[in-house]
Amino acid sequence: MTGNVLVAYGTTNGSTAQIAEAVAAVLRKEGFTSEALPAGSVTRVTPYDAVVVGGGLYAGRWHKDARRFVRRHRRELAERPLWLFSSGPLDASASERDIPPVPGVKKAMTRLDARGHVTFGGCLEEGAKGFIARKIVSSGKGGDFRNFPEIEAWAARVAGELAKTRETN
Repeated sequence: MTGNVLVAYGTTNGSTAQIAEAVAAVLRKEGFTSEALPAGSVTRVTPYDAVVVGGGLYAGRWHKDARRFVRRHRRELAERPLWLFSSGPLDASASERDIPPVPGVKKAMTRLDARGHVTFGGCLEEGAKGFIARKIVSSGKGGDFRNFPEIEAWAARVAGELAKTRETN
């Protein structure tokens, strides 16, 4: 294992992209070659030794680009270390307790033998795309509930697991 890690993400308003960038930055700091890319732009997974996939949650489902990425690359993903994350709750719940993956993500975890999943708080602020998103923000229920120290700590745990994998290969 050379330590080349892809962090692919599905996002509508950019919040999940910022989480993916933070994860990739921690992996680089820990000595891995890592890049964060929109899931819809990734054509091949084979150049990567490990993959992290993140998706924003919308109405109880992972972002369509994350779902399509996992489906399109399922064979390659099943052959390498894989972690998943979700971004979504517009409250402090993700920082207060472990939120299990939504059913579609749980199914992907099982099929692909993912090593882990975490749900981070979401972010929906003024200027959000989509009618429902704008309604949520205008009703006062938006905000930024991402906890970057928690995100970075999770990414460091992923890096630790990858380092152990690299040592045994």
